[in-house]
Amino acid sequence: MGSWELMIDVLVAGVLATALMDAWSALLRRIGVATLDYALVGRWLGHMLHGQWRHAAIARAAPVRYEGLTGWVAHYLLGIGYVAGLVAVTGPEWLLHPSLAAALAFGLLSMVVPWCVLQPALGAGFFASRTPRPWHARVQTVATHSVFGMGMYLGACCWQSLSAWAG
Repeated sequence: MGSWELMIDVLVAGVLATALMDAWSALLRRIGVATLDYALVGRWLGHMLHGQWRHAAIARAAPVRYEGLTGWVAHYLLGIGYVAGLVAVTGPEWLLHPSLAAALAFGLLSMVVPWCVLQPALGAGFFASRTPRPWHARVQTVATHSVFGMGMYLGACCWQSLSAWAG
């Protein structure tokens, strides 16, 4: 597998995995479950450029220009980065012969970022401890990152099938 092919495979699997996670979040919102607004991630990143990393409540922070676009781009880049991390750990062969167990394990491992970086920085506390219903938020994170892990697996499988079919 050449380096360009590897980069394309990682890119496609990352985008597909993140899109599946977004579909899951859309379903949750449709049934009335609040999910992360990625514009708030963009707001956080915008404030970070000016030296403010942590917020008491990111929703009350001043909006920044292009926060929606910034948050969504960061979200997809992170999803692609997670697939790159999985491939770095398992080797490029994982893209040719994806393992569900490895993808789910890596998806669950990825929960460290929201629990220990994003939630504290946005004002929700470590492991969502400052939210109104911390255990609900924690379970939702587990479910969402499990869906993302499944998405990494399905994204790699679908892309390999399509690549093989296209010849």
